[in-house]
Amino acid sequence: MTPIQEKCDVLVIGAGPSGSVAAALLRQQGRQVLVLEREQFPRFSIGESLLPQSMAYLEQAGMLQAVVEAGFQYKNGAAFVRGEQYTDFDFRDKHAIGWGTTYQVQRASFDHLLAKEAEKAGAEIRFQHTVTAIDLAADKPRVTVRGANGDDYQIEAGFILDASGFGRVLPRLLDLETPSNFPVRGAIFTHIEDGIVANVAGHFDRNKIRVTVHPQHCDVWYWLIPFAGGRCSIGVVAETAFLEKYKGSDSERLQALVNEDPASKKLLENACWDTPARSIVGYSANVKSLWGKGYALLGNAGEFLDPVFSSGVTIALKSASLAAAVLQRHFAGAEVDWEKEYAIPLKKGVDTFRTFVESWYAGGFQNVIFHEHQQPEVRRMISAILAGYAWDESNPYVRESKRRLKTLEEICS
Repeated sequence: MTPIQEKCDVLVIGAGPSGSVAAALLRQQGRQVLVLEREQFPRFSIGESLLPQSMAYLEQAGMLQAVVEAGFQYKNGAAFVRGEQYTDFDFRDKHAIGWGTTYQVQRASFDHLLAKEAEKAGAEIRFQHTVTAIDLAADKPRVTVRGANGDDYQIEAGFILDASGFGRVLPRLLDLETPSNFPVRGAIFTHIEDGIVANVAGHFDRNKIRVTVHPQHCDVWYWLIPFAGGRCSIGVVAETAFLEKYKGSDSERLQALVNEDPASKKLLENACWDTPARSIVGYSANVKSLWGKGYALLGNAGEFLDPVFSSGVTIALKSASLAAAVLQRHFAGAEVDWEKEYAIPLKKGVDTFRTFVESWYAGGFQNVIFHEHQQPEVRRMISAILAGYAWDESNPYVRESKRRLKTLEEICS
């Protein structure tokens, strides 16, 4: 066996938002933290519209000032479009205490910023280093790593946090993956110079993500996420069988789909499609367990639901905050229960989002948000969940998501 060459308190796999925030929180505890990232930053990543709830975790990690001063596009809500129907939610008007505004970010620069802040906090980050194997037989987990120069080495860690996102390193190496209960969906997306002129765009607000329902298919939708500087992220989400009907390059397929919605076509009539589109298929994922002997899974490495409500980064940062708190007790010598203290609390919010995602694709939640006679207090409760406050059990639509939403669907049908 290759001798152990290095040791650290906590090994974090992945330098995305959950990995960087977890590293910074652990450095606040005085832990020695090593982060291994497969890519070289900055690198492209999808998922650019943050939720206000995530600001609390950035603040907790000491990264808020850097984010605020970076010049990202301000965001205060979400707009929804279905044919001639339009509605929007201002996240400052919500049933929850906390941030009501956030940002829409190019993830390449946002993730790089967070990684640099983690380094400033004292974490070591090694880019282009890939975890290739893990051994949990000993008292402490050991991983084999391939460095940027192609050489292999081993690390023994007091604990491992897998923040590898869609790379899902430990789920693959430990055979933890299980099928998602969602249909297999795909997304086609790109960044463009949007050319939107605000005074002629009708219902359009650069301070809000815009979610548009396909004119004929309620389970097909588009996102438009404005960035600072006149650019935006544009994408479409549908089941793979639907997307496969469209031929040509990803850019041609995406533009054909966007042009099927009259409002989107009009909005982007002056756009410059200057970046080749990309696609991703089968992104929804789940695992048998979010933790095991010597490790825990953060964010998308554990479970990814769906991009419709932009919950991915918020769930990732929530998982980093929860895991760091459990590890503080763990390293202090306390008996910790990862299921009770980490997995169950994290899943509560994830399950809230899941309820609303499932209802969105079935059409029920769409009927709710486009309903003409909305009660202000119920609207504020929905706004809070859309703003990311899916763990706030003072909200009845968090505490009893399925029953409450079902009743609301029946009223609005």
